[in-house]
Amino acid sequence: MVAPPQTAGEMWAGLSSALAGIMFVWMAAQRFIPTELYDHAQKWTGKLANRLWPYVHISFPEFTGERMKRSEAYVAIEAYLAATSTDYARRLKAEVGKDSSSLVLSMDEHEEVTDVFGGATVWWSSHKAASRSQGFSFYPATDEKQYYVLTFHRRHRKMVNGAYLAHVMEKGKAIRVQKRQRKLFTNCPHLDWSDYRKHLWSHVVFDHPATFETLALEPEVKRDILQDLSTFKESKEYYSKVGKPWKRGYLLYGPPGTGKSTMIAAMANFLDYDVYDLELTAVKNNSMLRKLLIEITPKSIVVIEDIDCSADLTGKRKPGGRDEKTSEETEIEKAKAAATAAAGRGNEESKVTLSGLLNFIDGIWSACGGERIIVFTTNYVDKLDPALIRRGRMDKHIELSYCTFEAFKVLARNYLGVDSHPLFPAVHQLLIEAKITPADVAENLIPKTRSIQAEDVRACLENLLEALEEAKKKQEEEAAAAAVAAAAAEPSPEKEKKGGGSAGTEGAVAVTRE
Repeated sequence: MVAPPQTAGEMWAGLSSALAGIMFVWMAAQRFIPTELYDHAQKWTGKLANRLWPYVHISFPEFTGERMKRSEAYVAIEAYLAATSTDYARRLKAEVGKDSSSLVLSMDEHEEVTDVFGGATVWWSSHKAASRSQGFSFYPATDEKQYYVLTFHRRHRKMVNGAYLAHVMEKGKAIRVQKRQRKLFTNCPHLDWSDYRKHLWSHVVFDHPATFETLALEPEVKRDILQDLSTFKESKEYYSKVGKPWKRGYLLYGPPGTGKSTMIAAMANFLDYDVYDLELTAVKNNSMLRKLLIEITPKSIVVIEDIDCSADLTGKRKPGGRDEKTSEETEIEKAKAAATAAAGRGNEESKVTLSGLLNFIDGIWSACGGERIIVFTTNYVDKLDPALIRRGRMDKHIELSYCTFEAFKVLARNYLGVDSHPLFPAVHQLLIEAKITPADVAENLIPKTRSIQAEDVRACLENLLEALEEAKKKQEEEAAAAAVAAAAAEPSPEKEKKGGGSAGTEGAVAVTRE
């Protein structure tokens, strides 16, 4: 009697049962097979599989060098696949594009796409592996590792290793440059387990509108800065020739409200660089500072604002062990305490030292990556250690002081749309006599209505003249009070004569008593 033919479902059920039985027998046998024999069997099984399986795999991890730096190959492949795989992949992820109005699609994790090059078919797949620490911890953190895997037939090995990968890298880098979106980074606040985190920087889209055309600054100073920035951007071969890392330091100093932060934004827009806002009070120690430095990409501006208040870096080399503190030093300490509280670190203090910061600026580690500009800002340049701002570290010192007439004309053009006015001479004279910051000038030039009329221009300029008169009067009163205090502190000849006679009398009395 002939058995009836099996259906497809019955065949798959039988095959599944057979495989399950084999797996059960194999798992049971592993408990009794000696370790040496098991390792030997695995070795020969791998060799047999390599002979029977004709495909080659190449993995491209996201981080290299013990996760210290993001792989340039991974970034280029990511851009290449984002541009070529969106028509074929089934799982995609979306991000905001460069103009903030469109979405950019890219391949999601655990997705595979096909690519054809030179008649050869290859497969790209995205993976994410999570490994947990074997030890016990109150803060168990998952260490995720992302990587791409390229699969191809071994007969195409030479072509893939040569022409195809070179094509992917070249096209990926070109796509990154074309679709590059500038970002504003800040370092993440440190915790005890932060070393296990993958990203030390968080970012938002950098969309500051400041330019050198709208910057309230003397024209010759603008030209000098623009020339210096342009020369730096085109000097890669020169820096390599003289044996220096491709970086440059800027020190911006002056009273509050003189446009130091706006200057940084204008520099970033002119160079098309990312901005890394480094908060030193959130950095645990010098080692973490180096890790932050390594993750900073080229074409970037590293900013430490208010360096005199960012960490305890001042006064390290003062001779004599002076204990008395000036009012300005007291204010600096208050500012540092406020910054520490804002960082949410409680009583824990940053262990970053002056030596660690100097190595960050121009030490051996500063050569990891190129095309960087480091900017320090401060309101009290005299409070900084000379070693921190010497030439070679802070190559260019730029003083941003009180508003001049040329700077005022830029602000008037920006806010009021005028290049001249009958009240300009009066403004010019008062700007010579009174000290006022560009921020205060701009505040008085903001019109009350959207459509600026002639009467609005006059009203704004009159408000500015009134503010200048008040500033002049206040400064004259402060100068007079300072003069009176100085005169009172200076000893007069009559006081000295009386003081001497008194001292002599006391001495005579003392002698008599003896």
